[in-house]
Amino acid sequence: MRRDALWAVACFLVGLLLLAAGAYQQRWAALPLFAGPLAVACAGVAVRRSRPLLALGLGVVALLGDLAMGPSLGTVLIVTDNLYAGVRYGPRALGRWMLGITSVIAVAAGLVAGVVFRHWSAAAIVSVQVGLVGGTPVLTAMFMRQLQDLASSERARAEQVARLAELDRAAAVQAERARMARELHDMIANHFSAIAIQSTAVLSRRDLDARVVRQVLESIRENSVEGMNEMRAMIGLLRQDGEEPEATRRRVAEAGELVERAREAGLDVRMRVEGDARELPASVDLAGYRIVQESLTNALKHGGRAADVVIGYLPGLVTLTVDNPVGAAGRELPGAGAGIIGMRERTNLVGGLFEAGPHNDGWRVRAELPTLEST
Repeated sequence: MRRDALWAVACFLVGLLLLAAGAYQQRWAALPLFAGPLAVACAGVAVRRSRPLLALGLGVVALLGDLAMGPSLGTVLIVTDNLYAGVRYGPRALGRWMLGITSVIAVAAGLVAGVVFRHWSAAAIVSVQVGLVGGTPVLTAMFMRQLQDLASSERARAEQVARLAELDRAAAVQAERARMARELHDMIANHFSAIAIQSTAVLSRRDLDARVVRQVLESIRENSVEGMNEMRAMIGLLRQDGEEPEATRRRVAEAGELVERAREAGLDVRMRVEGDARELPASVDLAGYRIVQESLTNALKHGGRAADVVIGYLPGLVTLTVDNPVGAAGRELPGAGAGIIGMRERTNLVGGLFEAGPHNDGWRVRAELPTLEST
């Protein structure tokens, strides 16, 4: 790699400066000869990532040659990088082998120094020095490799969690859309059933006057128009077979029933209606009812013992706000957020705005659903 090659050139220049400054111990070799082992060690630096075993081998050769002539400080320092690169980027088992080899060499060097100098202090000093020079880069490389493996493992786990969260979100959206499709299907079936009954009555009766026939036809037209509007809301939704659909249409005006059931379950619910209640489009009625239902369910699961429900009827808009306190235990409860995903999906499909999150000391769910009315 280019960066390693530049680093090798820099190491060689620094090594030459150290030699010129006298940072070597001369025995029999002339000063220029020390540049040979230095160049070999720097060649190992140039291939430290691409061929770590070669870098380690070049470092060993350079160290042996340098020790035979001196040694020199520059070559010894660069050889430590060769040791580090071999363990850091080489085979995983190499680290354990190198740690054992450097430990044995440090002990052996200490024993030899003790015999030569006839003093145990010399043995201890040499053993520590050799151990630091050989063992420190090996231990550092092993530690860095362990950190890299840990980081890779955490990254893979984070990616897996993200994929699972995306699958949960997609499943929640699909389940909510299937539920909405079933509800809308039942309402459309009701409209067409009314059309069929009314048209059959007109065809079977010969004694009806024009005014009655006109009223029946107007009712048929109204049911067909509403059915077509609700059919448009079904486009893109898939119905899941195998479940019994609910037989009745759910309305925002029936939110009081949800409040009563929540109270029976032990939740202190306070409900307030602002504005004049009125007939809402079927899709908006369903979305609003389910949002209130899911919000109260979440309040029972994760909240405190109370909730406030406010339903506001505005021109061209209906707002739903559910506030409930959240205790410390509720904040720590894990969950995929399927309920919030479903409420947001319902709101988006009717063109509304949805938000859910912490509010004051509790949790707030708020939805604004357009009623498609002319003002």
